[in-house]
Amino acid sequence: MSLFWRIFGLNTVVLGLATGLLLWAPVTVSVPILLTEAVVLVVGMGVMLVTNGALLRWGLAPLARLTTLMTTVDLLRPGQRLPATGSGEVPELIRGFNAMLERLESERATSSARVLLAQEAERRRIAQELHDEVGQSMTAILLVLGRAADEADGTLREDLQQAQEITRESLDEVRRLVRRLRPGVLEDLGLVSALSSLTNDFSTHTGLRVVRRFDADLPALDHERELVLYRVVQESLTNVARHADAKRVEVALEDADGAVTLTVTDDGRGMESACEGAGIRGMRERALLIGGTLDITSPSGAGTCVRLTAPLSGKQL
Repeated sequence: MSLFWRIFGLNTVVLGLATGLLLWAPVTVSVPILLTEAVVLVVGMGVMLVTNGALLRWGLAPLARLTTLMTTVDLLRPGQRLPATGSGEVPELIRGFNAMLERLESERATSSARVLLAQEAERRRIAQELHDEVGQSMTAILLVLGRAADEADGTLREDLQQAQEITRESLDEVRRLVRRLRPGVLEDLGLVSALSSLTNDFSTHTGLRVVRRFDADLPALDHERELVLYRVVQESLTNVARHADAKRVEVALEDADGAVTLTVTDDGRGMESACEGAGIRGMRERALLIGGTLDITSPSGAGTCVRLTAPLSGKQL
């Protein structure tokens, strides 16, 4: 039944009931109209309007649910669908919208995978250039400054030694950036060693206490899943350093019956759920690429917990 005939039918039912009540009810209308008769007519009209409104709300409820979903749907939270039963314009509209969501989610996942793969490739290229070009140049500068300082006297030697120390600190910073851009330890030693190195480096540079809890019998993961888990921890720690005002961070990695669960929990001030920026949305995209789910809970004033559940099989980058 089309939407027009549904509404027409509901109104016909209401008007038919009202007409029947007027025909068989022991009520007459005088001229001039009496007060009791006016009350009866007004009450009858009110009942008719309320009944008609309730029936129309029931008939148009699927459209209201569809409108709500259209305004709140998020492609980074897939699986949001409306049930569509029966035939007619409204169920067909809902089925068409569900099919559109499936297509958009698939296209979003494909395009996101391409973007993230290109991003990782660009990070590797930049890290390689920093290591080969900038790192080697700064190492050569250190050697030159060292020889000059050995041959200089007095104040000039102190200045050269200070310049040498600044250059050495800059070289260490370049190496740290290279490790962030391309986690070589992840490829060479695996996820646990890479996360240990990442958290140690984070604790050294921020002064925050980092507690690690890694299961000893974690299952083997492919490189794509390890990379996603590593990047999620990296982004979570960056958010903690920038926004959380925390003193302690806990990073946990656990085996969870066919999946690996990663949690990053801090004791900071928490965050508003509506304040998800590009970093968090990037983590959600990475989670979707491996078929995982990312949940962020943040009670006000009680810190933030980022939880990523990554299945051992399924999607890959």
